[in-house]
Formats: sequence, C-alpha cells, structure tokens
Amino acid sequence: MKLILLGPPGAGKGTHARILSEKYHAPHLATGEILRQQIREKTPLGRKAKDIIEKGGLVPDQIVNAMMFQVMGRIGTEGGFILDGFPRTLGQAEALEDFLAEEKTKPDTVLNFQTSEKVIIDRLSGRRVCPKCGANYHIRNIPPKKAGICDSCGEKLTQRKDDEPETIKHRLRMYESETKPLIDFYAKRNLLKDVPGDYDVPELQAELASFFDELKLVK
Repeated sequence: MKLILLGPPGAGKGTHARILSEKYHAPHLATGEILRQQIREKTPLGRKAKDIIEKGGLVPDQIVNAMMFQVMGRIGTEGGFILDGFPRTLGQAEALEDFLAEEKTKPDTVLNFQTSEKVIIDRLSGRRVCPKCGANYHIRNIPPKKAGICDSCGEKLTQRKDDEPETIKHRLRMYESETKPLIDFYAKRNLLKDVPGDYDVPELQAELASFFDELKLVK
C-alpha cells in the first residue's frame, strides 16, 4: 500500500496514518517526526534545518526532500509507505514524483482530508505532546492515564506553541497558499480521493476500508 495523505494541520492525518500503518503493515513516514529526529541526532541535515528554524525561517524543499528520500531509500518502497506531511509544496511533489519514477513505482492513491476550521481548532488546541519521547495525546479524545503525564516515559506533557488557536489560524492560511495546489497536481493524475476529515476515527476508518477494497489494495 502506497499512500500520500493531504490535508491541513489537525485534519487527522497522523492519527489515521498510524492506524493504517499497523493495519496494513506499511511504514508510516511523518515529515515532522523525521525532521525532529534529525535535529535531535544532530545529523548534517538536522543541523541545517535547526539553524533555519531558529532564525524563524521555513525549512526549504531541498532539505525536506533530502531527509525524506534518505529514509525512503533506506527502508525501500517495495513494502509500501504512508506519507504524512509530505509533500507540502508543489516543488516537493514534483521531486517525489521523480524519486518514485526512479524506484519504478507510484502512489496507489492520495487521500485529501477535507476538514472544517472549527474541528481543526478543537483538535489542535486540545493536543498535548511529550517533549521527551514524542508521544501525542488529546485532553479529550486521547487523554493520558494520569492528567498531564506521558504514559510511556512519565515526562510532563506540553502544548506546542503552534497548537495555540491564533497560531493555528495562521497555519491554516499558510496551508491554503502553499499546499492546496497539490490538490490540482494529484487530481490531474487521477490519484486524488477526498475524504471527510471531520468524521470520528472509527467512522472514517470504515469508509477508507471500503475505498481500499474498491481499489483492490487489500488482499
């Protein structure tokens, strides 16, 4: 199974990607997690990205592409993949298309999570993250066993600054201008499938299972 997940922050891509990865045994490759890991490990790409982020800039396509293709090249594409947060720009999409062509493969489908602003703000403003192990929680939907404490490592949970309501609205505007062109890019290639991101997880998972059956992705 080779999937690309599109949608604004808070659309549920990460949650569904993790479920699909476990269910269909395809590696879940989340750009944000890979970027943070590279920075933690102080790799050459991670150091470059950290310098840019600390100066308030956006990590350029060239560095993001290099990180993602490095990981994809290492694990291989034969066993499938679920790309979460990549590509985010037209340049990244074009580079990914070239990379996959060299690998003699292409995505099975591109899921576009259509999600309302109200739902996105509710989801993201309630999200909490463990700064030590990276585990994600939600104060209502996925609460930790002990309030404010990570189940896995006992670290105190924090709220990411970019999950505050005003920052979320800014991120949505950025998404509109930067990532929405990808919808046309993949629609022209007959790969795009709109899915209702406002749905609760079990409801959307059932819809995705039916869609995968139609595509004959599930054996």
